[in-house]
Amino acid sequence: MFGKIENINSRPAPFEYYTASDLWTDEYTSEQMLKYHLKEDVDLSSRKHKFIGHSVEWIASHFKINNETKIADFGCGPGLYTTKLARKKAQVTGIDFSTRSLEYARETGAKENLTINYINKNYLDFETDDRFDLIIMIMCDFCALSPDQRKTMLDKFNTLLKPGGAVLLDIYSLTAFAKREEAASYEFNQLDGFWSPNKYYGFLNTFVYEKEKVVLDKYTLIEAARTRTIYNWLQYFSVESLEREFTACGFGIENCYSDVAGKAFDSESDEFAVVGRKP
Repeated sequence: MFGKIENINSRPAPFEYYTASDLWTDEYTSEQMLKYHLKEDVDLSSRKHKFIGHSVEWIASHFKINNETKIADFGCGPGLYTTKLARKKAQVTGIDFSTRSLEYARETGAKENLTINYINKNYLDFETDDRFDLIIMIMCDFCALSPDQRKTMLDKFNTLLKPGGAVLLDIYSLTAFAKREEAASYEFNQLDGFWSPNKYYGFLNTFVYEKEKVVLDKYTLIEAARTRTIYNWLQYFSVESLEREFTACGFGIENCYSDVAGKAFDSESDEFAVVGRKP
């Protein structure tokens, strides 16, 4: 028992484990994630729906979207952005490895006779001969990736974009990082049964890596028949640290904003958005 408790409370190296697929492809938890995606007034799996509407209007205006604009949404979920962008007549591709979310996205598009190309795949492995004018990765997905994975994504974006094409990301800032603290908690059926339809005990360990500006929420979930560990990593950025990663992969940063709806940049904001441009 002592050894098990030691393991629950152990601190891994930054990004030592990657368990995103356990969250998004597990039949039960993917259903819970979809429910949160579709809650209009909750910022959890996705932005509040009212904000998404404002965001799409800004994206359409800022990037001058028309029927010739080709857009790829990496981590598109149930199509909250792709559907609205397709309504703007853009040629849209959505990539996500949640089968359940894409089923919902396809059904939504079909009801409106929208032509949207959905790819059920881990976006780290996505390849295509198609080339895009704009790539978006929204809800701070970029922060959940390790340094090597982020480089893979930026190199992929550079390949997939047309010359002069743009990438739009949002990211957690160092202001938000300063608010995170280490903690440990334990709860029966943690998060109101989010993790399993069966009885379970959930342990949450939050680790803060000051040097790397990384936070880990480590969930250890103990059921009668199995024990699982979910690692939720988040990288926090300054404008300068993000710019270094973009520059190393051939991008210039065109501008920074406080969010993906074009709000003026505020250095004290918990998040910020960046538009990178391929030469």
